[in-house]
Amino acid sequence: MAVELLETLKEAITAYTGLSPNAFFTVLAAGVAIYYVVSVLFGGSSDHQPQHRPRSFEEEVQPLPPPVQLGEISEEKLKAYDGNDPEKPLLMAIKGQIYDVSQSRMFYGPGGPYALFAGKDASRALAKMSFEDKDLNGDLTGLGAFELDALQDWEYKFMSKYVKVGSINNSEAPPAESTATDSAAGPTESTVAEPVHVSEPTEEDKEAKEVKDE
Repeated sequence: MAVELLETLKEAITAYTGLSPNAFFTVLAAGVAIYYVVSVLFGGSSDHQPQHRPRSFEEEVQPLPPPVQLGEISEEKLKAYDGNDPEKPLLMAIKGQIYDVSQSRMFYGPGGPYALFAGKDASRALAKMSFEDKDLNGDLTGLGAFELDALQDWEYKFMSKYVKVGSINNSEAPPAESTATDSAAGPTESTVAEPVHVSEPTEEDKEAKEVKDE
């Protein structure tokens, strides 16, 4: 029975396709193989396989905490916000104004190309594009017009990109006035002239005066 069915199938293949049974099955196998390759290359990878992002990428897009307003602080206190403490924001100052640059930690944080500027007023260094320790301050004395223009560009960039969170207050208590100033402000006891004491006239003085008048 099975042999008769197989012979009937072979005759049908030859009659309808004009191919021998061996040639027909070879063509059929080749078509299935081509379909599988095409479906894997163009359909399977995007439709059925999930895309996994690296863990580092997911960590980088974590939202940053909102900036905290510090008000006026000294340059010494600003040094604590240089990025070495992960619990504190990353801050930097230009022309005495402090900005939160935490979103650009890859540039201003530890290991970044501008890490030396973090936690400082780097106005002079930015104006001169200097990385020397002597220029890591806010002193603008002696800068030329070109350098001041460059600093202005940096300030505009920071104002448009980062949030201002405070300013630097370097005011110091005025020095105590010297005793010389006190003495100059007014006369002392030694310089005030004492009043002249006039004694009352005695009886002898009165008699002598009467004699003179006569």
